[in-house]
Order: sequence, then C-alpha cells, then structure tokens
Amino acid sequence: MPARSGVVAPPGWSRWLVPPAALSIHLAIGQAYAWSVFKPPLESSLGLSGTASALPFQVAIVMLGLSAAFGGTLVERNGPRWAMSVSAVCFSSGFLVAALGAATRQYWLVVAGYGLIGGTGLGIGYISPVSTLIKWFPDRPGMATGIAIMGFGGGALIASPWSAALLSHFGTDSSGIARTFLVMGVAYAVFMTPGVLLVRVPPGSRQPPGGAADRAPSRELVTSAQVSARNALRTPQFWCLWVVLCANVTAGIGILEKAAPMVTDFFADSSSPVSAAAAAGFVGVLSLANMLGRIVWSSASDITGRKNVYRLYLGAGALMYLVIALAGSSSKPLFIVCAGVVLSFYGGGFATVPAYLRDLFGTYQVGAIHGRLLTAWSTAGILGPLIVNSVADAGKSAGRTGPGLYTTSFLVMIGLLAVGFAANELVRPVHPRHHEPAGDGGRPPAAVPEKGAGR
Repeated sequence: MPARSGVVAPPGWSRWLVPPAALSIHLAIGQAYAWSVFKPPLESSLGLSGTASALPFQVAIVMLGLSAAFGGTLVERNGPRWAMSVSAVCFSSGFLVAALGAATRQYWLVVAGYGLIGGTGLGIGYISPVSTLIKWFPDRPGMATGIAIMGFGGGALIASPWSAALLSHFGTDSSGIARTFLVMGVAYAVFMTPGVLLVRVPPGSRQPPGGAADRAPSRELVTSAQVSARNALRTPQFWCLWVVLCANVTAGIGILEKAAPMVTDFFADSSSPVSAAAAAGFVGVLSLANMLGRIVWSSASDITGRKNVYRLYLGAGALMYLVIALAGSSSKPLFIVCAGVVLSFYGGGFATVPAYLRDLFGTYQVGAIHGRLLTAWSTAGILGPLIVNSVADAGKSAGRTGPGLYTTSFLVMIGLLAVGFAANELVRPVHPRHHEPAGDGGRPPAAVPEKGAGR
C-alpha cells in the first residue's frame, strides 16, 4: 500500500475500531434500498411513470457493479481511506446534484446525480473496507465483513422513516423533494466522515504477496498462497462463484423488489386480505431479515466453512420457494417465515462472499476481485425483477389472480438456485499456476482442501 495512504495502524491499535469505521460507510450507502420512498412524490410532482421513477435506483445499482469492478484495483492500490473518501464525496454530492434537478424540475439531473454519481459512491464504498477487514480479522473474516455489510442491509431501516419524515416536513412537491435531498446529502457527508478518519490498515499489509502476514489459516478450502485480480478471472473458481452469487441474489431480489404487491396479491382472495399498512410492515420484516442474515450467516460460515453455508443458502432457499409456491397462500405466517428465510440467505450471501474469495484467492487484491464479482449483482438486479414482474404481468393479462401470478416465477427461481448449488459444488482449490510468487522467492504453497467438502 502506498505510503501516502497514511493510515497504517500504530502499535497497540485495536482492530475492533475498524468495523465501526466500515459500518459508517455501509449504513449510509444502504440508503439505496429506501429509494421507493421517493417514487410516489417524484411521480406526482414531475409527472413520471413508475418505470421512470425507478430509473435513478436502477442506474445506481448498475453503477455500483461497474464502479466496483473497474475501481477495485484502485481501491487496493490507494487504500481504504482514499476509497472511503471517494465514496463519501460521490454519494453525498450525488444527493446535491439530485436536489438541483428536483428544484429545477430537470429529472435527468436527478438520474445523473443519484444514479451515476451516487451509484459510483455506492460501488467504491461497498468494497472499500473488505480487504482491510479481512487483513485485520484473518481468524474471523466472515464475521468481520458481515458486520460491515450488515450496514448496507440495515441502512434502509434508518433511511426509509427518515426520508418519509423529511418529505412530510418539507412537502412532497419538487421543492420539498429538493430540500430533502439537500439535507440528506449534507447529513450523509457528516456521518461518513468519522469512518474515513478512523480506518486503519494493519502494519503487515505492507508486506509483499505471499508474506507471512497475508497467509490464512490452513482450514476450510483456504489457500496460503495469493492470486492477483487478473489471474482470478482466469480461474473456474471465480466464475463458479459468479454464478453462485448471481443465482442467490436473483432469488432474493425477486421477492424484495415486489414484496408489498406480492403479499397483497397472495391473499387478495382470502377471508382476510392484506392491508397497505400490513404490506409495508412485511417489507420491514424482510429488511430486518436481510440485515440479520448478513451477520448471523456470515459469522456461522467461520465455523462451518464457506462452501457449506452456501449449500444452505441455495438448497434451503430452493426449498423455501417450493413451500411458498405450494402452500404459501394457506397461511400468512408460513408465507412470511419462508420469505424472511430467503431474504436472510440473500443478505448472508453478500456478507459471506468476500470471505469465500479470501479463502480461495488470498488477501492480495481481494477487494479488486470482490469488485469484479459484484457484476453478478448488477446482472441479478435486472434478472430478478424482470422474471417476477414479467410473469405477473403476463398472468394478469391472462386473467389470473392470487398466487397464480407468481407460481411460474418461483419455479424459475428454484431452477436458478439449483444451478447455483451445482456451481458451488464445483468449487475446488485454485491451481498453483495461478498463484503469485511467494514473498521469499520460494514456490507458492498449495491450497488446502476444504474440511468436510464431501459432506
């Protein structure tokens, strides 16, 4: 890491100060999941369609994947303080540009601000603490990254009521939306700054790849060698994990994106239909499951191994979808529990994958590898809503109602999860030909087979 980063921890620095620094960034950028709060005011004040009002969010998610993929190497090269600073500047200024767009009724500025500029901040901020946390917590990488990435899932729990309160205070016309964006941009800049100032890297992170400080414990499909981001893309392990992440995210976001209308449709013909308030509560339950899954399942992966916990995500996730398809309409508690479990796997998958990458490729450039892998998120962000919405729209055109609107899409999700399960089973230790030369000039040590991989 360049000396100019100036964030190498002094002797005696507590590693437990680093997760709160990362959390300050992720809690802020997690606001993206609360964009739906702005959709109705934008539609009414600017005369937008539902599709148009979703455009800033869609652009932001696409930019998240692209900026993470193309900026990952810069994050590794320049260090976490640089990355968190870029994230804070882009994410906060995105709100300010969006505020100008709302105030002048120039919707393209809202899309450019929140989507393009803010989305760049999302991607850089999302991957900024990953490699640093893994280096600080080589003994518990799943827990460490889970704490930070939990913030991204939980950010909406803060942003959603806060945004609604600001809109209620300032008004839902274009002027009120502009003031809300302005306040949020300034507030997030202030909130993210302590994380920028607090973050540190361990002194050992200056060592070359293959150095002792970078070597991971010999357990659970963990390599003691190092693989560069360039070489990682040449391995079947990277692309297997790409399929695994894409399948898991597609299955989760398919429910999350359409949660409120889905639960309403499922019980519309029952003796006790779901009210709008109850549907909103269901969305809150899913957000909580998403957040808790990120810390619970990622921490469990430190004990069970990454491959085993993804077997749970994909196998049990397919089972939950099957239960919802066959019996979900018979019981609201059953529907809520199954959907909540799926969303906990969705969040857990995000939080566990950085540790999985570390196990396979080492800590050298793991942030850059993670950034490239997040293109699977961008793909899933298109696939999940497209599958669920297109099937539901076709069902409505055919005169179907209730659970019949979603049965086909659920079966598609089960198929995708099965593909992801198979891809996870194909993951093996990375071949030594992809390893970086060891720091001492010797031959890179080989990977250690996963404990219990045959179970």
